[in-house]
Amino acid sequence: MRTQTENTARVVVIGAGMAGARLAARVPGVTVIGEEEHAPYNRVLLAEVLAGRYAPDVIALPPAEVRRGVRVVRIDPADRLVHCDDGSVVRYGRLVLATGSNPVLPPLRGLGNTLPDGVHPFRTLDDCLALRAAVRPGTRAVVIGGGLLGVSAARALAECGAQVVLAQQGEHLMERQLDAESAGLLRRHLEALGVEVHTECRVRGLRCTDSAVRAVELADGYELEAEITVLACGVRPRTGLALAAGLDVRKGIVVDDELRTSDPYIHAVGDCAEHRSTVYGLAGAALEQADVLAEVLAGRPAHYTGTRALTRLTLRSPAPALAAALPAAPAAAPVTGALDLAAFGDSRPLPGDDVIRLADATKGAYRSVVVRGDRLAGGVLFGDLGAVGTLARTWQNDEPLPADMSLLHLLTNDGGL
Repeated sequence: MRTQTENTARVVVIGAGMAGARLAARVPGVTVIGEEEHAPYNRVLLAEVLAGRYAPDVIALPPAEVRRGVRVVRIDPADRLVHCDDGSVVRYGRLVLATGSNPVLPPLRGLGNTLPDGVHPFRTLDDCLALRAAVRPGTRAVVIGGGLLGVSAARALAECGAQVVLAQQGEHLMERQLDAESAGLLRRHLEALGVEVHTECRVRGLRCTDSAVRAVELADGYELEAEITVLACGVRPRTGLALAAGLDVRKGIVVDDELRTSDPYIHAVGDCAEHRSTVYGLAGAALEQADVLAEVLAGRPAHYTGTRALTRLTLRSPAPALAAALPAAPAAAPVTGALDLAAFGDSRPLPGDDVIRLADATKGAYRSVVVRGDRLAGGVLFGDLGAVGTLARTWQNDEPLPADMSLLHLLTNDGGL
């Protein structure tokens, strides 16, 4: 066990997720300390590993020097020291907090500090591998949470042959990204994969026997049998180290446009950071913040002004053997081929906004954009993503729309429905 003070690193990064790994690739000589035993990996692709489409090594990020399996227990800002659980102490010139986020554990009856057997979060590669090892064809699985993570987990479990129920408290799936019509298309596609979807469905607790989950109890008293329960109820920034070090923390660790915290020698990036009152919790924002911070640490002028991120999701058709066992899909939601979804900005119009929607029920295709003034405010494309490039670039660059461009042209450009 190390007890000496190391004085070799100018820049120290706590966290070996996507933001920490990106910094390691951009900043020479950086020291990265990560809790996980795995090399850094792309969290966006965890559902592909769960589905068995990718092996874990396929989602590994470019090699980076990381002290793996080491947890930081305390930061000493006065002496600029990082104390680790293996007894080592690391001195820093600049410290970067890339501590990410933790899965939200909902206040359910039967869910204590120790998760019952069969109850899984879905946040890390270890979570993914544990789920992969537990699921078998016919396994009864309940996914709690119908956001992007819950939808991805439900789809992956269905591809493994599990009998999946998805319980969503809100009115429709992926409420943060989708409008009601596109959410309905998504629901029908999941149902065609064999997923039983319940919306406006509040979970009250878990029924466990011998410390193992047996059923998920709903508020109306109905029980969903479960051998596996997946918690996909959102994430919360990991701010404990920052709070203990006296940094300014609100929802996340507060940073300025140079990703600097209230301590001038400490920065924060990724899911743990709050910039201009926003915690993004998105891979794209984490990478963009890491790129800006790399420039700042190199002494070059750079400022982070926010991220305009695009959400993408691909749902594939069931394998032939599974498809044969599923009920016929509704005519409005064919399940042949992959189904692609893209969402950006605010798809919910405000008074005075212009909205245009195009739908083709026979193809299961849907497009909707919201125009606010002379700019795109948001949109959803479902099924055929031919126009996503032009729309995404226009929105991400916050460009005014040409005065001679019709709203219909926005959706039919690059191929149309």
